Amino acid sequence: MKGPREEIVYLPCIYRNTGIQKPDYLATVDVDPKSPTYCQVIHRLPMPNLNDELHHSGWNACSSCFGDSSKKRNRLILPSLISSRIYIVDTGTDPRAPQMHKIVEPTDIFWKTGLANPHTTHCLGSGQIMISSIGDPSGNGKGGFILLDGKTFEVVGNWELPGEAAPFGYDFWYQPRHNVMMSTEWGAPKALKCFNAAVLSAGLYGSKIHVWDWTTHKRLQSLDLGEEGAIPLEIRFLHDPAATEGYVGCALQGTVFRFYRTPKGEWAAEKVIHVPSKKVEGWALPVMPSESTRSIIKWKCQMKWVFLNLMCDLFISGLITDILISLDDRFLYFSNWLHGDIRQYDITNRRNPRLAGQLFLGGSILNDGPVKVLEDPENQSQPPPRTIKGKRIPGSPQMLQLSLDGKRLYVTTSLYSGWDKQFYPEMIKEGSVMMQIDVNTANGGLKVNENFLVDFGKEPNGPALAHELRYPGGDCTSDIWL
Repeated sequence: MKGPREEIVYLPCIYRNTGIQKPDYLATVDVDPKSPTYCQVIHRLPMPNLNDELHHSGWNACSSCFGDSSKKRNRLILPSLISSRIYIVDTGTDPRAPQMHKIVEPTDIFWKTGLANPHTTHCLGSGQIMISSIGDPSGNGKGGFILLDGKTFEVVGNWELPGEAAPFGYDFWYQPRHNVMMSTEWGAPKALKCFNAAVLSAGLYGSKIHVWDWTTHKRLQSLDLGEEGAIPLEIRFLHDPAATEGYVGCALQGTVFRFYRTPKGEWAAEKVIHVPSKKVEGWALPVMPSESTRSIIKWKCQMKWVFLNLMCDLFISGLITDILISLDDRFLYFSNWLHGDIRQYDITNRRNPRLAGQLFLGGSILNDGPVKVLEDPENQSQPPPRTIKGKRIPGSPQMLQLSLDGKRLYVTTSLYSGWDKQFYPEMIKEGSVMMQIDVNTANGGLKVNENFLVDFGKEPNGPALAHELRYPGGDCTSDIWL
């Protein structure tokens, strides 16, 4: 936390589903206020293929390799969620102008692991690189893990034992001190082209946290979070390696669960945060998260799931899509991608998080839009649109990254191109943005930096969708301490 202030950030920019036939690219953004190119994209590294859907990224080496002088954080790992390629990018030679180092083709992954659709990357203390998958080559759900050699970046094989893959996959976090790894579930790739709540009844979205033995690679437990925990996405252990607990954000009903080790040595989970759904009218899309999974499927009036019927009660869930924990384990942040707000919780009391800050930055319930909130258990007024540096913010806050000292929160607005196109079509036309939020680390609180905006609607090849952020030296979602 006492390290130097961030000067540049890397983030993937996506053209898939935008109508622009250009490859995704890795953008380097200058975030140094003293620099003449502050708040600008200073470099773009295009991928050599179309329609990859770059998504998340990770490193070849991180804090798990502490004390190993042979390891150097100089390669950014860029998995492609749709094409299943993995790009290895050289950030060490010139951090401000990354270059392509190697490409792992999808056929290599398919044949050697039986996995596809790679998502989260973590480096291991052994020097290998581990990447979670969400499916198999046929588009079915399959929560396994790809191992890459940390020097050659060749596919080594699977981390999990034969037959031990989870039904679905998404994110993961490990903690060797407690001989445990936790993984989460999104859904089957074939069901993710757009959000369709009807497929919940078909069992194509997940609701479990999987507990793995870090040493033997066996799956020990599957914690079913039920309807309240449907679509558990980002999972975070506390950064303190002695801690035996953490949090997971569950998208569908706007909940956060705390997972923890029990006195008996098993693992359990409990709901600690719930963002209430809002009853609305004027929603024009054929799908929308509502008050419960059962309500989504039955629409509160036992109708077949086709399109909206105005006689049905319609609720909008917050749709929690990203969470992170500050390095001192004091604050938890998450984004409500449909409501349009970012929330900051004081988690000093681990079982009873306290709301400390909240900020609306777009979303689907703006007071000048077509959606009218009829009932809100939190009694909040509909937020006005947000304008920064003369631009009305399209879309809604989504990916988050916190500065090491916890004082600056960076935010982008794209979730996944298929869902962006469905829920925020104006963002497809205008591009996403990157914003900076000033954080009150003493008492809690969030405030927009009105002088910071990176507008990806003005990119040379047309409006792009910017996603996850990474610092060259590591950050609070990339690194695991042992």
